Amino acid sequence: MASMTVADYLLERLREWGVERVFGYPGDGINGLLAAWGRAGDRPRFVQARHEEMSAFEAVGYAKFAGRLGVCAATSGPGAVHLLNGLYDAKLDHVPVVAIVGQTNRSAMGGSYQQEVDLLSLYKDVAGDYVQMVTVPEQLPNVLDRAIRVALAERAPTAVILPADVQELEYSAPGHAFKMVPSSLGVDWPAISPDGTALRYAADLLNAGERVAILAGSGARRAREELQRVAELLGAGVAKALLGKDVLSDELPYVTGSIGLLGTRPSYEMMNRCDTLLTVGSSFPYTQFMPGLDQARAVQIDIDPKQIGMRYPYEVNLVGDAAITLRALIPLLVPKEDRSWRERIESDVERWWETVRMEAMVEAKPINPMRLFHELSARLPDDAIVTADSGSAANWYARNLRFRGEIRGSLSGTLATMGPGVPYGIGAKFGCPDRPVIVFAGDGAMQMNGLAELITVKRYWREWSDPRLIVAVLHNNDLNQVTWEMRAMQGAPKFPQSQTLPDVDYAGFAASLGLGAVTVERPEEIGPAWEQALGADRPVLLDVHVDPDVPPIPPHASFEQMKDAAEALLRGDENRWGVIKEGIKTKAQEFLPHRDGGGR
Repeated sequence: MASMTVADYLLERLREWGVERVFGYPGDGINGLLAAWGRAGDRPRFVQARHEEMSAFEAVGYAKFAGRLGVCAATSGPGAVHLLNGLYDAKLDHVPVVAIVGQTNRSAMGGSYQQEVDLLSLYKDVAGDYVQMVTVPEQLPNVLDRAIRVALAERAPTAVILPADVQELEYSAPGHAFKMVPSSLGVDWPAISPDGTALRYAADLLNAGERVAILAGSGARRAREELQRVAELLGAGVAKALLGKDVLSDELPYVTGSIGLLGTRPSYEMMNRCDTLLTVGSSFPYTQFMPGLDQARAVQIDIDPKQIGMRYPYEVNLVGDAAITLRALIPLLVPKEDRSWRERIESDVERWWETVRMEAMVEAKPINPMRLFHELSARLPDDAIVTADSGSAANWYARNLRFRGEIRGSLSGTLATMGPGVPYGIGAKFGCPDRPVIVFAGDGAMQMNGLAELITVKRYWREWSDPRLIVAVLHNNDLNQVTWEMRAMQGAPKFPQSQTLPDVDYAGFAASLGLGAVTVERPEEIGPAWEQALGADRPVLLDVHVDPDVPPIPPHASFEQMKDAAEALLRGDENRWGVIKEGIKTKAQEFLPHRDGGGR
C-alpha cells in the first residue's frame, strides 16, 4: 500500500474539519496536491473557476451565504498573486477564508527561480492574522488547524503555503518530542456575554433618550428577534449598514433602509434628528452619515473588541454576542410611552417607498435602471439570495430592493471591488444549492469577470437542486458609477476614452453556453422577463438595456455635489442634456404629491 503524502494528509484533514468544497485553479506549483485530489476521489470537491481571483471570490460568497469556512487554492507565483483581491475582500468584510497556496521547491528558494515569489511577505498584510509556510511534514497539522481556527475566530483570511516538494513527501505526524507541535481538531466557541455593570449603564442611557436611532450591521444578523424587540421598546427606527441589508425585513414600518452614500432619505433624516444612537454589529465607516459628534449619546455592541469604540464617541462600549447582549438588555429597558418619534419615522418610511416606486416609473431611454430592481422586488422569492456588483448596481440594490422573509443579500462592502457579483452567486449556489440566486452586475463588471464565470456556471449548474441563478446585466456601455463620481466629486465631465465600453451581446454569449438568455429593451418587458427567469429550469441571463443618464442621486446629496455635477455637465459632457432631463424628472418625484396626498 502506498504511503500517505503530505498532500494526501492535507485533504484528509480538511475533510475531518468538515470542508466540502475548495474553489481553485490548477498549476504545477500544486501538482502534488492535485494528484492527491485524484487519489481522494475529489473529496473535498475541487470547484474549478476560470481565474484564481474568481476562486477567492467564490470562497467569500460561499462563506457569506452558507455561514461556513471558505477555502480556495492556487498555484505558486502568479496563482498566489491572483488570489489577493478576493482575499482582501474577505479581510475587509470580515469573512473566514483559508487560502492554500503552492510554492517552488525548498531547494530553489532564494535562487530567483521561476515563479518564485516571497509569499510570506506578499501575504503578510492580507492574511496577517495567520500565514505560515509548511517546510516539514510534522508541521502540517498544527499549521492547517491554526489557519482554520484563526480564520473562524477572527472572521478573516488566513493562508497555508505549501512548497511543491513538501507536498510529495511521505507524511509523518508530529511526535511526543522536543520542538514538536501536535494538534487537534475542532473548537467549541464560547457564548460571549456583556459586562453586567456596563449593561446597566447602557440601559440607563437608552432609557433617557427621547429620539433613539439604531444602526444595525451584519453582526446583528443572528439577533433579528432581539433587535426587533429592542426597537419596539425604545420606539426606535432601524437603519442598516450595506452589509446588514438582510438583517431586518424592509416590510417592518420602522426600518429606514440603508445608510450612507447609497442610503435612503429616512435613514439620513433619522440620524440627523436623533438624540440617542445604538449601534449593533456594525463598523460602518462613514461618520458623516451618523449623528453629529455632539448631537447624540451612544452605545455600541460588537463581539469583536478590536472593532469597538470606533467611528463615534460612544459612552458605553459593550463587547458581546449581539443576540445575547440584546437579550440581557431587554429586561432593563423601559417602554417609551411617547411614540411621536416612531410615528414620524414610520411616516417617512412609508413616503420613501412610494417615492422609490415613482422614481422607478420615470421614463428613460430605453429603460430606467431603477425599474429593473423595482419590478423584481415584489417578485423576490422569500428564500432568494441576491448579490450585487460594485458600481451603479450597488446604488439600486441598496435603495430599491425591499427585502423580506429569509432573503439574503451581500456585495463587496468595504473593498467595493469590481467583479465579485457572478462569482459570489456561484459560491452562494454551492453553499445553498436549493435556493434561487439573483446577481446584479454592470456591463463593466461583466466584461471584467462575469462573462468568463458564466462558463463556470455552465459547467456546474446541473448539480444544483434549484437550478435558478439569474444574472441581470445593466447594459449601458458606460462605467457608470465612476462617470457619476467624476461629475459629482471631481467636477469633471465624462471622459469617454476611459468610461465608454465596447458593446457586447451578453444574451448572445449566455445563449451560446446553453444558458437561458433574454434581451430586454423596453420597460414593459421587464416584468415578463423576471417571470420567465424565475420560472426557468436553468440559469438565465437578462441583458437589460438601461439608460446611463438616470442619475444615482443620493437623496441627501449636498449642494456642493449637485453644483459640481452641473458645472461638469456644462463643460462639455457628451450626455449633458440627457442627464439634466433625467435628473430633473427623478428628483421631482420626491416633491410631487404621493398616494396619501401628503407633501413635505
